[in-house]
Amino acid sequence: MRGGLSIGEFSQVTHLSVKTLRHYHDAGLLEPAQVDPYSGYRYYATTQIPTAQVIRRFRDLGMPVREVREVLATTDPEARSALIARHLDRLERELARTRTAVTSLRRLLQPATEEIDVKLRAAPTVTVAAIRGTVDHGDVLAWYSDAMTELDSVLASAQQTPTGPPGGLYDNELFTDDHGDAVVYLPANAPPTIGRVRPFTIPRAELAVTVHHGPHDDIDITYGRLGSYVTDQALAISGPVRETYLVGPRDTHDATAWRTEIGWPIFRTSVR
Repeated sequence: MRGGLSIGEFSQVTHLSVKTLRHYHDAGLLEPAQVDPYSGYRYYATTQIPTAQVIRRFRDLGMPVREVREVLATTDPEARSALIARHLDRLERELARTRTAVTSLRRLLQPATEEIDVKLRAAPTVTVAAIRGTVDHGDVLAWYSDAMTELDSVLASAQQTPTGPPGGLYDNELFTDDHGDAVVYLPANAPPTIGRVRPFTIPRAELAVTVHHGPHDDIDITYGRLGSYVTDQALAISGPVRETYLVGPRDTHDATAWRTEIGWPIFRTSVR
């Protein structure tokens, strides 16, 4: 005797295709209430409809089958909520990356309406409190955050107040090879030697300097415009790129207010 809804009928009421229902059965996500031992036909109970609808919503949100199965198998409400919240947090991060990419693309596709403001500057030799490391390009942000936290802690323990904004130096290989040397620093009158923190001397250099306005997600656009200026002005790049974080996340959560100074060490190849 037939029990419950056939797989076709269950498909109609849940808007899950027959192929999807078979896949969910094989994956142990949504097993039929009954499988006829002779015909192999699958039958579902009406009480399974809400579960199927929940699964469909999770899958629409991009949750992997493995995670959906984990959520459904978790009977503790708090643990289940934590699993769902973890996935929603990931979705929000992905959405933020998508929005950033869209904003950057729109900016790139619109013709530039104003010339980039570049100044040529002679930067003096300065000794700073710094942490140096060799990192992968994809790990730079996490490395920077850890290093800056350590710098803050060390200077505070040494009862020193930074004498200027934080900054970083990034070797060309970090961009060309996705792996290279980086330095993050805080200016200080007497840089200590504690943990990874060491005094570091930034040499004098001629710089082509501009300021990137806003979040760092599209800072490559400003790099590109500065690079074009340097090339057009017959200036050659010499040495690691310097960034000074005039206003950043340490100062305000409003990313539109961030200001990052980019300085490319240069030398003149012709008299202009």
